[in-house]
Amino acid sequence: MMNTIKQPDQMGSYSSEDVVFLLRDISNINLEIANEQREQLIQSGTHYSEMLPIEYQPSEAYMNLFYRTLDDYAERIALAVGIVAQQIVERQGLEHLVLVSLARAGTPIGILIKRYIHMHYHVSVPHYTMSILRGRGIDETALEYIFTEHPQARIQFIDGWTGKGAITRELQQSCESFNVQHHKQVDATLAVLADPGHCAAIYGTRADFLIPSACLNSTVSGLVSRTVWNEQFMDVNDFHGAKYYKELQEADVSNLFIDRISAYFLQVHKEAAQQLRERKPSGITWQGLESVIAIQQHYGITNSNLVKPGVGETTRVLLRRVPWKILINPNYMHDLAHIVLLAKEKNVQLEEYSHMSYACCGLIKEV
Repeated sequence: MMNTIKQPDQMGSYSSEDVVFLLRDISNINLEIANEQREQLIQSGTHYSEMLPIEYQPSEAYMNLFYRTLDDYAERIALAVGIVAQQIVERQGLEHLVLVSLARAGTPIGILIKRYIHMHYHVSVPHYTMSILRGRGIDETALEYIFTEHPQARIQFIDGWTGKGAITRELQQSCESFNVQHHKQVDATLAVLADPGHCAAIYGTRADFLIPSACLNSTVSGLVSRTVWNEQFMDVNDFHGAKYYKELQEADVSNLFIDRISAYFLQVHKEAAQQLRERKPSGITWQGLESVIAIQQHYGITNSNLVKPGVGETTRVLLRRVPWKILINPNYMHDLAHIVLLAKEKNVQLEEYSHMSYACCGLIKEV
């Protein structure tokens, strides 16, 4: 019965027509820890989801780079959105389709896909965003909520990009477990804009290119933090938590990001369809993981969690971890201006390394 189902908190700076966050607002709890201290805790066994990094406040030079990058890449991202959206509709149909973004990198991408489907298929499909945590799985309370609202839901999971495939595997394991317990048939197929890890079945491109939403934290993700699961103050049967940083409202570019890319949807529709027709079948090969193993061997890194491949993951390393060095693939230098700027700001060594399927790779300092 509906009155026994937990209700999520209203949060985020997006319109509820764009997305509904299936999260518990924990803004009143102090969880932010400086990167160095947080790194020591993570590497000594504390789960990353039990705390939050301090929100990075970008310099004026970095924000100018974000705006320039958004202008440069908006059409390319719109094309990737169109390619992904058309695959989703072809695969799932529209009748019971429910888009489910993985918080938080997937949220703006899910909004873009929802808007693209509305523009070209004239259907407003439901879109939720929910938490998944490496090593802890998906938020089952959120999944149960979706099936209460949409009993026949055909769920399509969405994220921004792939790294080495940890979330792809986590999603598969979580859905298998949920399906057994709840007698459901949730499809764990993941849709992403960029799949340099070669581990997603639905993708816009396998090139490792910058999705500008990776450049910032909450201010391009609806002012919502990373998701949190900490049993010290959270009910085990509740939604995963997150903070809503209302105090960053003046710096928020979340809706600007969506609007700037959506403006290209009409003109990329035909090219998206043509690229899909011409695409040669290419399955999941985990090619990116092979690159990571080679990097570990080359640099003597025993813990794969200290290797974060791809533009999106490298950006995250620079924003909220303690980097040792950043590997740069010289073939992609034209796409890496923001990586170079961040590395200089934080005095992190850049090293050329071309033997990988990625544009760059962040190596975390062992503490």
